[in-house]
Parts: sequence; C-alpha cells; structure tokens
Amino acid sequence: MRRVVITGVGMITALGTGVEKSWAKIKAGECGIKRIESFDTENTSVKIAGEVTDFNPTDFGIEKKEVKKLARNTQFAIAAAKMALEDAKFEITEENATSVGTIVSSGIGGMEVFENQHKTLLNKGARRVSPFTIPAMIANMASGNVGIYTGAKGPNKTIVTACAAGTHSIGDAFEMIKYGKVDTMIAGGTEACITEFAITGFANMKALSTRNDEPLKASRPFNVDRDGFVMGEGSGILILEELEQAKARGAKIYAEMVGYGETCDAHHITSPGPGGEGAARAIEMALKQGNIDKNTVDYINAHGTSTPANDRLETAAIKTVFGDHAKELAVSSTKGSTGHALGAAGGIEGVILALGIDEGIMPPTINYENPDEECDLDYVPNEARNKEIRVGMSTSLGFGGHNAVIVMKKYEN
Repeated sequence: MRRVVITGVGMITALGTGVEKSWAKIKAGECGIKRIESFDTENTSVKIAGEVTDFNPTDFGIEKKEVKKLARNTQFAIAAAKMALEDAKFEITEENATSVGTIVSSGIGGMEVFENQHKTLLNKGARRVSPFTIPAMIANMASGNVGIYTGAKGPNKTIVTACAAGTHSIGDAFEMIKYGKVDTMIAGGTEACITEFAITGFANMKALSTRNDEPLKASRPFNVDRDGFVMGEGSGILILEELEQAKARGAKIYAEMVGYGETCDAHHITSPGPGGEGAARAIEMALKQGNIDKNTVDYINAHGTSTPANDRLETAAIKTVFGDHAKELAVSSTKGSTGHALGAAGGIEGVILALGIDEGIMPPTINYENPDEECDLDYVPNEARNKEIRVGMSTSLGFGGHNAVIVMKKYEN
C-alpha cells in the first residue's frame, strides 16, 4: 500500500498571516482574540472574535479587480494553498497537473457575500444584486479557485461537515493518494464568517462566549468556567504526497499520515453523542487503519472548543479509547489562541499537528486556570512542551454529529 507524507504547510489565523507568524505565537501561548473591528457590534451580545487583521489578498497574486469577486474565505484558501506549495517546493506543471487534486472545505462558505447582497436586495432592489453573488458565496468555490489559481487539474471537491470539514478534507486526501487515485493533494479548510448575521446566529443558540470584557481569556478549553467558543477565521492547508515521489524530489517531510476515522453520532443537531461514543469510534477507526498501538500515541490536538458539552464528552471519548494510557498522553486545544475557525479549524490544526511532530513540540492549552473535575487529562497547561511526538492525532467534531480524526506519526524511512 502506498505511504503518504506531509511536505508543505500554509496557515492564516488571528495570530497572523503565514505559518511562521501563527506557529511562533501559538508556541508562545499568545492569543489573537480581540474586540470585533469588522462590523459595529452595538446590536450583538457577542463583541469578540479571532479576526485576521494583516491579510492582503494582492500579496498572493489575486488582482485587485478580482478581489470583489471572491469571498474572503476563498481568498484565504488561495493564499494558504500558495504558501503550502511554496513551502513544499512543489511546482504544478503541464505534465503533473492531472495527478494533483484539491479538497478545500468550509463549514459555511461566503457568508459575508450572502449577507451583503441580501441587504442590497432589500435596500436597493433586485437589479442591484451582483451577478457574482452565487459564484462568490457557494461553499465549493474555495476549492475550485485553488484549482484555478494553482493549475491543479486532479479531483477537486469540498466537504461540508461544519467544524469537522477541514479534517475530513485531509483524511479524504490521504486516502485518495493511499489508494492510487492521485500522487499529490492540496487539502485543508478555510472559513471567514465573522459577520453580524453569523455572530448573532451562533450567539442566539448560546454557543459563543460572552466574556466580552476579557477577550484574551474568553476561549478557555477544559476550564470549569468555560462559557462557549470564540469565533475565529483563517485557513490551514497541507500538501500531501505519495512517499516515493516526495523522496525522489528531495522534499522535506514533516510527518507521515497513517490513519483516518470518520463517524456520525446520529443523536442531535448540535450536541455530541452521549459519552462521546461517536468520537471514540472515529478515534478507534483511525488507529486501526494506521495499525497504531494505542500506547505509542503521545499527543492529541483536541477539538477542545471551550463549550461545556464538547470538552467534557471529548475527554470521555479519549478515556474510553485509551484507558489507563489516557493519563499518560498529552492533550491540548489551540483554540484558546486562534479561536474556533469552524470549517478551517481542522486544516489549521492539521498544520499544527504536522509542525509539532516535526519540531517535537506540544503546543499549550492557554487560559488553563480552573480545571473541570470532569476534564482530568494532561492538557499541556499554558506553556508549550518540548517533547518528541511519536504518534499524534487531531480530532474534529461538527454540528450534525460529524466526527473526523486523523493520525500522523514521525517519519521513518
């Protein structure tokens, strides 16, 4: 069976545009959550988010006249994909283009386009609605435009599974290479829905933290006083390659991708299944595919949203699968630093996992101050840990009961 490795990464988060900026601040335990600047929050109960404030689409080859035709999440995806290809030193040519596929997913799509054009319809009439509305807002356009801007002509699709979308993308991309459909994949997630409409929708369902006066402390996974997630935005993209191709061209290998699990809770539209049993089955599936001894798993980048239900039930799932070893491995959530970027989260956290394995660093769970007795694992509190990661995994759990888990390990020839 073909082996699959990670050879390039690209990342945009509230901590900065570019892998170097974001990763350095994640390791340092910094937080990118602030008061919302992109719209007037006078009428919203939630006034904080993890906004990307240093992004300029023209820095990534998107012409000014094209910017207004592309949703912000698509602009992020194009930029992060270009970063990842450049990092991998992988050139898409006429000869290899058909063997390069793309799966870039989003939980929601071009939300700001939808919202703004609907306002135009109501305030100015139907004739003023932009003809670019639909091709800008539909969820698959991030992946489609990555193909257009990079020249990748292989399989191209988008998976819409809420907050699990980015991880499903990486998992599906892994299997497409593993089973011989393509040799290279551009995969991950992208999201940009810090808008008045989206913030209000999530706030009214009581999913968001209302710790408006303490934005840097608002996202606090696994604390007993957590009160919801903080919306983030950005993109995380990885280049996955068939091992022999990567070796032949002398590529840097961050990690080897070995397992992928996916399940459904079949329980509730927003709440995780009882005991985290759906997540536990996804973890088991990923470990089985990778033929991984549970006792060799050193680190889990958890979904860890800072919501009461998720953190408790994800902890239960880890304990169900790993038994006594659950107390030995390290678990952290980086959403305290980045916020929760919904469909982009799995892509961003896939990048973080690959970097952690490559450098031997477990990123911290920041704002860990008041432990929840039902969340009783080692959450790498507040400071990064220098420690080899033999095997690591990333988990994502989405509204609708979607569970996705990927497993990577340190590459050995």
